[in-house]
Amino acid sequence: MTGRGWGGRELPIEYANFVIMLLIAIGIGVLAVVVSALLGPKKASRTKLMAYESGNDPEGGGVGTGQRFPVHFYLVAMLFIVFDIETAFFYPLAVAYQKLVPFAFWEAITFVGLLLVGYYYILKKGVLEWA
Repeated sequence: MTGRGWGGRELPIEYANFVIMLLIAIGIGVLAVVVSALLGPKKASRTKLMAYESGNDPEGGGVGTGQRFPVHFYLVAMLFIVFDIETAFFYPLAVAYQKLVPFAFWEAITFVGLLLVGYYYILKKGVLEWA
């Protein structure tokens, strides 16, 4: 089945659900930001404008203080993102494994190898040590 699309081209009706859900998701996101900006409190204070450091008051480490800013939490956050991407990559691979060509297996092995190199690097750098 096809329906009339943009510019007079034929649009498969199967894409209609996707387009509707995409528009709803974008609409909810925009609506949340706009409503928050319109209805949210606008009283700025020194405390509200201060940088948030995991529940603790920031001590030095800011721009122009001459002290190094600790980046440990940011490194752990980046690791989370990397392993989240790994999950997003492997889930479809596992679902469609029976239908894939053997090249996909070697692609997955290469990806795991790259992740192991990165894991070894972060272990050597001590990113996972919290003491």
